[in-house]
Amino acid sequence: MSGEPRYPDLQPADERTALAQRLDQYRATVAAALCDLTWEEASTPHLPATDLTIAGIVRHLAWAEDRWFQGRLLGAPMPSPWDTPEADDPDHAMRLTSGDTVEGVVELYAAACARSRLALDACETLDAVAAAPSFGRGPVNARWIMVHMIDETARHAGHLDLLRDAVRAS
Repeated sequence: MSGEPRYPDLQPADERTALAQRLDQYRATVAAALCDLTWEEASTPHLPATDLTIAGIVRHLAWAEDRWFQGRLLGAPMPSPWDTPEADDPDHAMRLTSGDTVEGVVELYAAACARSRLALDACETLDAVAAAPSFGRGPVNARWIMVHMIDETARHAGHLDLLRDAVRAS
């Protein structure tokens, strides 16, 4: 992350700004995980106990961005490539396709994040109730979705750190 401070001063900031900046920090960490990798490095499992790949996790996070901000918050149809019946399965997004490339996965994730920012911008407040129910229960609000995506993105950023370490060690 080109000379930018790892934890920029988020205060004093309103809640929405602070949450958006923190989510964007983790998004940048995720995107950086693919930097300087070959497709073989990005698409090959590097840890013995899991079949997770760096590219697969980034694809999954692109799906999660679209699922929560497009599908749940806005109630909009899922954009391509998630507009298929099997795309309802979160693990489906981790499965790489023959046409995937490092650049393509980076672009997929960047586009999903851009759509998420626009979806959030469409909400007057973080109290805006999501159009679709979540986890088979009631609706959540934009705040809950932001916090959930911070959790989800941070968790997978940790996985990406471990996988990158394994790539460097091989």
